[in-house]
Amino acid sequence: MQTNLIAAYKNTPDGIEAESILRACVHCGFCTATCPTYQLLGNELDSPRGRIYLIKEMLEGAAVTDKTMLHLDRCLTCRSCETTCPSGVQYGRLVDIGRHIAEQKTSRGIANEIQRRVLRVVLTRPFIFNSALALGRLFRPLLPKTLAKKIPLAQATKSRPAALVPWPFAHAPA
Repeated sequence: MQTNLIAAYKNTPDGIEAESILRACVHCGFCTATCPTYQLLGNELDSPRGRIYLIKEMLEGAAVTDKTMLHLDRCLTCRSCETTCPSGVQYGRLVDIGRHIAEQKTSRGIANEIQRRVLRVVLTRPFIFNSALALGRLFRPLLPKTLAKKIPLAQATKSRPAALVPWPFAHAPA
């Protein structure tokens, strides 16, 4: 893929690496078959190919918008796309560079920042997450239906009663 990086990125380590990764991509679309967000949402900008295009635009001087941030944020960084890429594009590294640049170019609202910090703390600590999930299950009948259906029911296993099955094992087959 031909790129024309702006001067701010052209001779930087991230810019050089990103340009190399971008040039490897031939936009064949094989990555879309293994991308969970694209499979779920069906939006081209929620595919690795679409995000590569957004990152390329940023590096070429396009404004970083809320839409750009939304599509970059939706990437799980699972790197499944890398397993099907015939060109060996290091998508995970490129999206890391893209996110870093996007964070520098835009600001998130205070509510979004708080939400992201809370999620970072809760999701990375199983004890906190499992405790919050147990509270959610306890109060599930009192919650609005749209929120209640997002809280998975506990499933019993041979070694644990249903109430004590921690996430993510609550969805594992018995």
